[in-house]
Amino acid sequence: MEKIRKYIENITEINDEDWEFFSSKLQQKSYPKKSIIAEIGEVENHISFIEKGIVRLLIPEEEDEITDGFSFENEFISAYDSFLTQTPSKYQLETLVETSLLSITYSDLQKVYKHTKIGNLIGRLVAERLFIIKSNRALSLLNDSAEKRCFNLFTERPNLIKEIPLKYIASYIGVKPQSLSRIRKQIT
Repeated sequence: MEKIRKYIENITEINDEDWEFFSSKLQQKSYPKKSIIAEIGEVENHISFIEKGIVRLLIPEEEDEITDGFSFENEFISAYDSFLTQTPSKYQLETLVETSLLSITYSDLQKVYKHTKIGNLIGRLVAERLFIIKSNRALSLLNDSAEKRCFNLFTERPNLIKEIPLKYIASYIGVKPQSLSRIRKQIT
């Protein structure tokens, strides 16, 4: 729980009373590599902080999967649109390595918002961060070349290349795995 408290304290100050209330709602969960932690078509009932590990957001397709995003240690993960609207998810969440999460349910998060001084601020700032990530990705897919998307991704997240299979990275930037190999050679 130390990592999530540090994360929050980097955003804003949190008093001990609010921390105790919030942390009492967190559930520790551990998953082995390649575990599905949220199914497509089910309502996402948790938002989770990754203490350790990597989680991939994907859309399963008949011929191929589409990777929509990655979240790493010290980041939040959720099928967030499903979580907010409490409607069935269009995404699936899968661990790529052994992963440890601190999760809070939708109803418990609503209690945190209602009963703490800091809950709404933290919720808003986390939501803003998730929105910016999605918005930047959408703009990049519309405006940038595959080479620029690849360069930006590896510059911003150098651990991707070590931890994540290239076929998932290729799907994320919108190219075929063979094209990603060619682009990587050009960049390096």
